[in-house]
Amino acid sequence: MTSVKISDRLTVASQPTLDAIPALADNGFAAVLNNRPGGEERDQPDSAGEKAAVERAGLVYGFVPVTGATITEADVRAFQRFVAAAPGPVYAHCRSGTRSTTLHVIGEVLDGRMKADEVEAFGRARGFDLSGAVRWLARHAAQSPRVTGFHDPRTGSMQYVVADPATKQCAIIDPVYDFDEKSGATGTAHADELLAYVAREGLSVAWILDTHPHADHFSAAHYLKQKTGAPTAIGAHVVDVQRLWQGFYNWPELKTDGSQWDRLFADGDSFAIGGLTGRVMFSPGHTLASVTYLIGDAAFVHDTIFMPDSGTARADFPGGSADALWSSISAILALPDETRLFTGHDYEPGGRAAKWESTVGEQKRANPHLAGMTRERFIALREARDRTLPMPKLILHALQVNIRGGRLPEPEANGKRYLKFPLDVLEGATW
Repeated sequence: MTSVKISDRLTVASQPTLDAIPALADNGFAAVLNNRPGGEERDQPDSAGEKAAVERAGLVYGFVPVTGATITEADVRAFQRFVAAAPGPVYAHCRSGTRSTTLHVIGEVLDGRMKADEVEAFGRARGFDLSGAVRWLARHAAQSPRVTGFHDPRTGSMQYVVADPATKQCAIIDPVYDFDEKSGATGTAHADELLAYVAREGLSVAWILDTHPHADHFSAAHYLKQKTGAPTAIGAHVVDVQRLWQGFYNWPELKTDGSQWDRLFADGDSFAIGGLTGRVMFSPGHTLASVTYLIGDAAFVHDTIFMPDSGTARADFPGGSADALWSSISAILALPDETRLFTGHDYEPGGRAAKWESTVGEQKRANPHLAGMTRERFIALREARDRTLPMPKLILHALQVNIRGGRLPEPEANGKRYLKFPLDVLEGATW
């Protein structure tokens, strides 16, 4: 294996053998960061095997797998976070060291410590061709809107700030209001992180958008409206979800006209974020009310399509339909191949760092639920898998908040708020 010292903190290298890993600890390294997806070569160690060898050697292991064509800012930031948090020098590797170096230099340019026109010379001086990093930076500079993702590891949820660089207006999509089902505690740490980012970047909030009434976290839409004054919106079919769950909760006083939001979007509706125009695509299947927001070259596909290594969303919630989900996915995959897709959740399969951005082309090539799939096979696959899945642990807590636009229950006479929890209303739930 070959290695190149980038700084006292970071060395980049080619793939080490498992037998060579103990020597890394002897040479002063504290952590190993694997930037290589599994299966690139027949004799390549898999991530689980490498992790075990690294930890036996007393080192910290990280996994941020990338290919040159699919690097996203989430990968770059995950690389940076691991290096910064490691207890000492990091040995980052891919097959040759080029991808690890690419992740490093992109982060340096994004953070202003290096100029884009310095990248190729930096690579040549260290034996790497970084022309791919140069192309990535050029594409990134031209992208509109600018999308920043915020991952909540407790629920796997993704929140987004979507900004028009020219006008500094933005939309917040799928914000999370913190809730701990064990203690009943609520909080606004994740929503406040969004507000701090908006203030730091000098943005003004034009919209607060939910893609659907979520079943695994509370929406912070109402809280953020109180803080910013921005209008809230969701798909118009939320009224169907309200009527459905009104019965489950035996809640006759619930308003089922969608009046808890400032605007209900129908299929094909548009809205403005500064100089950008967003378009609404009705995308049912995961829920009755799910929509996709298409803004510039970015589509926010909520829980319809996950990252390519994670397949697609379940369709067994009340009102869900695998057949409708296939139609919604087909409409999304009809967008241009270079369209950026931003998913609603990531559960870090295989221990990799969280990811949330792909493209239409990548999904068609690499998602096993979609590549070469037919409607009939997809429905059979989706329904069989859904029969094995337990219900989200917060579904009965979250829906009564989220079908009211993120409003918590009103305080009772003692000043406390109470959730109403129905028993035995979800048939066929897997324990």
